[in-house]
Amino acid sequence: MNVRKLRLQRGWSQEELAEISALSIRTIQRIERGQTPSLESRKALASAFDIDISQWQIEDETMSQADTGNAVDNEEQQALEYVRDLKAFYSHFCTYLVIIPFLFFINVTTSPGYIWAWWPAMGWGIGLLIHGIQTFEVFNFFGPDWEKKQVEKRLGRKL
Repeated sequence: MNVRKLRLQRGWSQEELAEISALSIRTIQRIERGQTPSLESRKALASAFDIDISQWQIEDETMSQADTGNAVDNEEQQALEYVRDLKAFYSHFCTYLVIIPFLFFINVTTSPGYIWAWWPAMGWGIGLLIHGIQTFEVFNFFGPDWEKKQVEKRLGRKL
């Protein structure tokens, strides 16, 4: 059973699932990364998702027999990675919007004759700009196509 998929379908965060299932957030994270949950954890999660635990075990056996390895297909994995990257960028941007005005406040109150806060604002701003370009793939020089070509080149294969 894919816990991450069930959690996302219900719109729950890991913290919410941990609270509902009475498991720790760390346990939820381990299970979502592929660690096999204990019977007690399975029961708690089955209760939280309102599914029968025997259904969970049947699906796990079917999946292991099919030797799928990972229940999350490639498209879902790429979408999850994009959302993580997007979240990291927005977190970075919000931090910038909080810290830089604070630096200007400190600058103006301590030494208004010289505005030094422009320097960290510009430096960090350039880093933020690069982060945004990578996240939104504005210039995708080192994208999947480039990676594929480099792997093929390294393996000595022709495209």
